[in-house]
Amino acid sequence: MEPEPITGSELKDVLAELSRREPIFHRPEFGRSRADFEKMVAPDFWEVGASGRRYSRKFVLNTLEERYLVPYEDIWETSEFHCRRLAPDTYLLTYTLLQNRERLTRRSTVWQSTSDGWKILYHQGTIVLDT
Repeated sequence: MEPEPITGSELKDVLAELSRREPIFHRPEFGRSRADFEKMVAPDFWEVGASGRRYSRKFVLNTLEERYLVPYEDIWETSEFHCRRLAPDTYLLTYTLLQNRERLTRRSTVWQSTSDGWKILYHQGTIVLDT
């Protein structure tokens, strides 16, 4: 019943590059400051959270800025990455995320390759299991 997403061999390098960046906003090597996050997201970025709520770019940036003021433990495991080209230089990356060993979600991020590096256009999370 479930689809079997396949990443074409021509996208293997893109898949590897984008997989290293997920989950978004949780990779210290790509920055932890508001300025870092602003560079990661497109000006018209928005997301749908696992709750089903829509969040604006400004809300996400404010939340991230507040989150990283205080150190916290962030336990997550990613798996089942797939990549699909949507348009020239624009890709859909999907994967599964297990957070704190109990919250399982499916994630989708639309990425665009720009002269300034990778930009996130859109992100969505959907809860599969929350114990």
